[in-house]
Amino acid sequence: MQPSRHKVFTQIMPYLSPAVACLLEGLNGEQLGTLEEIRLRRGQPLLLRLDQRELTLDKHARVHSNLSAGYRVTEEDIYRTLASISDNSLYAFEEDIRRGFITIPGGHRVGLAGQVVCQGREVRTLRDFNGICLRIAREVREVAGSLLPVIFRGAGGSPVSTLLISPPRCGKTTLLRDLARLISTGGEWGPGCNVVIVDERSELAGCYRGVPQLDVGARTDVLDACPKAVGMQMAVRSLSPGVVVTDEIGRREDGEAIQECIHSGVVVLSSVHAANRAELENRPVMKELLALRAFAIGVVLSRRNGPGTIKEIIRWDGT
Repeated sequence: MQPSRHKVFTQIMPYLSPAVACLLEGLNGEQLGTLEEIRLRRGQPLLLRLDQRELTLDKHARVHSNLSAGYRVTEEDIYRTLASISDNSLYAFEEDIRRGFITIPGGHRVGLAGQVVCQGREVRTLRDFNGICLRIAREVREVAGSLLPVIFRGAGGSPVSTLLISPPRCGKTTLLRDLARLISTGGEWGPGCNVVIVDERSELAGCYRGVPQLDVGARTDVLDACPKAVGMQMAVRSLSPGVVVTDEIGRREDGEAIQECIHSGVVVLSSVHAANRAELENRPVMKELLALRAFAIGVVLSRRNGPGTIKEIIRWDGT
C-alpha cells in the first residue's frame, strides 16, 4: 500500500460515515495520492478535490466529472461523521466548533457548516450541521530549499523578513511550514534558531490537542488556534523567538504586530493573498508595511509548474 493511500485509509476513513467510506475505498492509489478535500453537503453530491479537479463518486463508487451523477450525501452521513470525529460528544469540542473546525489526528482539518448561533457579535456555537469539508493535511518536506539562499544573507548568516505572495492554492502554507522546519533545524544556510509559529487556523503545524502532527522542527514552539496579532505579541514577550512564522496576514492589527516584531529584532515570515505585486501594493495595510520596509524579500508564487512555483522574487531591501 502506498504511503498516501495508507494515510487516507488509517487516518481519515474511520471518521467517515460507513456509506461514504465504502465509496472512497474504490479509489486507486494515484487518486488517493492527489486527494485534497472531501466535501459532504446534505442533499448534494459527494465532492472530491483531486489536485485541481473536482470529481464525484456515484453509488457504485464510479468516478464522474458530472456532479449530478454523484452519490447524494444524507443527513445520516453528516451526523455519523460528526459523531465519529467528536467521539459522540460534540460538547467536548465546543471551543473548536465555535471556531468552525475540528482538527483530527494527523493534522487533518474538518470544517463545519450549519446554523451559526451568535451572542452579540460573538459566535457561541454551530448547530443543525449541513456541511463538512475535510481537508487532508499533506506534509511536503524539502520544498523550501530553493528559498533559503534568497532569505539568508550568505552561508551561515541569518534570515531576513520574507513575505510569500500568491492566490489561494499555490503552496504558501506548505512552503512556510517547510521554511519553519529548516530554519529551526539549521544547516549550511545558517545555525538553527528558535522559531514560533502562530497558527491561527491550525494548518501550519496541524496540532491535535496541542501537539503538532506535522514536522515543524525541534526548536519550534506553536501557538495553536491563536489570533495572529495576539500570538505575535505573545511570542515576542515570552518565547524569545529569532523568527516568527504566521500565515495570511491582512488586518491592521496584523500589521501593527509585525511592526512590533521587527522593532524587537525578530524576523517575520508570513504570507498574503494577492495575485501579483500590483495587487499587493494597492492594499492599505500592506502598502504601509512595505513603506516601513517591514519585509526585505517578497516571493510571488503560482501553480504554473505545480503548487509552490516561484514566479518572481521582489527585493524591497534593494539588494
